[in-house]
Amino acid sequence: MDLRIFTEPQQGATYDTLLKVAQATEELGFDAFFRSDHYVSMGASDGLPGPTDAWITLAGLARETKRIRLGTLMTAATFRLPGVLAIEVAQVDQMSGGRVELGIGAGWYEEEHAAYGIPFPKEKFARLEEQLAIITGLWSTPVGERFTFEGTYYQLKDSPALPKPAQAKVPVLIGGHGAKRTPRLAARYADEFNVPFASVEDSDRQFARVREAADADGRKPGEIVYSNALVACVGKNDAEVARRAAAIGREVDQLKAEGLAGTPAEVVDKIHRYAEVGATRFYLQILDLDDIDHLELISSEVQSQLT
Repeated sequence: MDLRIFTEPQQGATYDTLLKVAQATEELGFDAFFRSDHYVSMGASDGLPGPTDAWITLAGLARETKRIRLGTLMTAATFRLPGVLAIEVAQVDQMSGGRVELGIGAGWYEEEHAAYGIPFPKEKFARLEEQLAIITGLWSTPVGERFTFEGTYYQLKDSPALPKPAQAKVPVLIGGHGAKRTPRLAARYADEFNVPFASVEDSDRQFARVREAADADGRKPGEIVYSNALVACVGKNDAEVARRAAAIGREVDQLKAEGLAGTPAEVVDKIHRYAEVGATRFYLQILDLDDIDHLELISSEVQSQLT
């Protein structure tokens, strides 16, 4: 069972802070370091000192880590042209020695698009579908051959389809709560399907939809990894849990209901409940990036009980 560290740098983090967390992630035995792809903070945070770009961050971390997987939950398809994104991800994969994973979604936060002059189209999901076809098509085109795509939103003509990633296949992550189109897209393109911030019951229903869609698409449902992203707030005792909850502006009861919160024993028990419906990978959303002791506790008291 994989535990991965998931950060939200748009809430306020420098590259140096992210490097510190990524290196702790590696040293403490976690499987991967992931980050969001946003340019504007959410909620009460002022976001200082300002946003960091997801793929520039991962390029830097690719050279300063050795083992952990690196990726996004989720890159917004609205932010980058698909050909450019394919080049960026392939290059970062080369820089990391083949440790990159691409989580990609349609994009949803209109305010950040307006803030930085990024178009926010109405047909976001259809564009995402074309992006997935293009990115995977570029990567899978044999060296020396050309790739052409004629879509509604994107057209590529005689692309050399270079560079190639270091991996034979970069894992693609798709996620969300959509009942029809999302499972269908995951069945066609995803190596992993992620349900973010959902209950055990809702995760069970969404995993079942993806399995059904995969079967309908002629694919074995077991070929897909099923995962959850959940906020983490773990403490040795109730007082420590309350202190960590206060530090991120959350209530303990809410965190216990909606995330992975409580003592290590409570969190291990809840992880097992998600595992019973098919989850084998967990992205622990860490909101206080200065609290490395939190990561150490999760490693020593939670991860150790799952491996």
